Formats: sequence, C-alpha cells, structure tokens
Amino acid sequence: MEQILKIENINVYYGAIHAIKGVSLDVNQGEVVTLVGANGAGKSTTLQTVSGLLRSRTGSIEFCGENISRLPSHKIVEKGLAQVPEGRRIFLQMTVQENLEMGAYTRRDGGQGAELDKVYAQFPRLAERRRQIAGTLSGGEQQMLAIGRALMSRPKLLMLDEPSMGLAPILVEQIFDIIRRLHESGTTILLVEQNAQMALSVADRAYVMETGVISLSGTGKELSESDAVRKAYLGG
Repeated sequence: MEQILKIENINVYYGAIHAIKGVSLDVNQGEVVTLVGANGAGKSTTLQTVSGLLRSRTGSIEFCGENISRLPSHKIVEKGLAQVPEGRRIFLQMTVQENLEMGAYTRRDGGQGAELDKVYAQFPRLAERRRQIAGTLSGGEQQMLAIGRALMSRPKLLMLDEPSMGLAPILVEQIFDIIRRLHESGTTILLVEQNAQMALSVADRAYVMETGVISLSGTGKELSESDAVRKAYLGG
C-alpha cells in the first residue's frame, strides 16, 4: 500500500508551550486514519502543522514522498492536500456555488466543471441550494459545503478537523455517512474528531493523542475494544 503521508518526530510550540511532542504517524493510500483524544490534546495543531499553517522545530512531514515541512500552505494545497478546518470557515456572504468554486482556485487543469458536477452528485442538497447564500444554510449543510469545497481541489489526502462539532446527533450520523461514502470511493482521509466512538467506527487505523503525544495506536476496531480507550473516551 502506497504511503501518502509520513510525519516523523514533529515538535510544535506556541511560544513557550510545547504543544506537540515528538509525534510520528503515517497514512496510506485509501485509508481512513483518525486522531482521537480530549479537547486540547494537540489533534488540530497536528493537522495545522501538516497544512503548513504552523511549523515544527524538528523532524519532517513527507507527502507523496516529498518533504513539505517548509512549504507555504497554498503550495501544499497545490500538491493535493486539502483541509476542512474546524468550525467549517465557509464564505458566509457568498453563494454555495461560489464557495465550491473557491475550492478549485489552485487548479490549473480546467476540470472544475466536471468536479462541480461530481460534488453536486455527492451532495444533492448543495445542488438544490447552489444559488443560496452560504450563511443561511443549516450547520449540517455548511459542513457538507466545507467538505465539498475541499473536494473541488481533487485532493490526494483530505484532512477533516472536528467535522461533527456543534451538530445535532442526527446530523453527526449524516456527516459520518458522508465520510464512509468518501472512503468507499477511494478518498484517503486523516480525521481529527472528539467523538471517539464515531471516529473509530469509520477508521482503518487510529492514533490516540494525550497532551501532545501519541499514547496508543492500532486499528479502529482494536482501539474501540481497548479498555483504556473505552474508559477515557467511550464512557465504558
């Protein structure tokens, strides 16, 4: 299985605070890999470091065999890595379609129209609302739009940061159904999620983060059945 992402020994600081401490992990093509852990464990910081929004003082981040540790974030997107940020961050004053078109801004191959059709086929609700102002969408629809916008760049790796945050339980189910469908279609996903039960249910492999370090790793099934994980994150 081809390795898409390899993170080796990254250490990230916020001023004097050592937020990420020697983290190493990898993602193979076609996998869903999830990072679970409590709020403040360093999960989102890890994604932001991969995306080039933060810098590690040590180690390396390889994407499709290339070291991207020092590349600016827009160049990383051009390489085929897209992140759906925590809190969605859609353009609230723009229409659904304008938001989606923004997702393809780094593409130079002229295939945006075909990609738009694919996103609308995947998310019929967005197709129905293509001319609607994005800020008037429900929370679940906004999350679909944020995922659709990232897919417009035709990513080799899709990173999802807390996609279920702030959503009602029925919408959480919908978002995880979308993740399952993307997985089935061959999309490689790195998922950060506080809802450990849902995250482990869709994951091929998983890592548990605690205060900036990886404390456990294994298949999604292994970790969902682990006593330590059940006690800490699954209420068992």
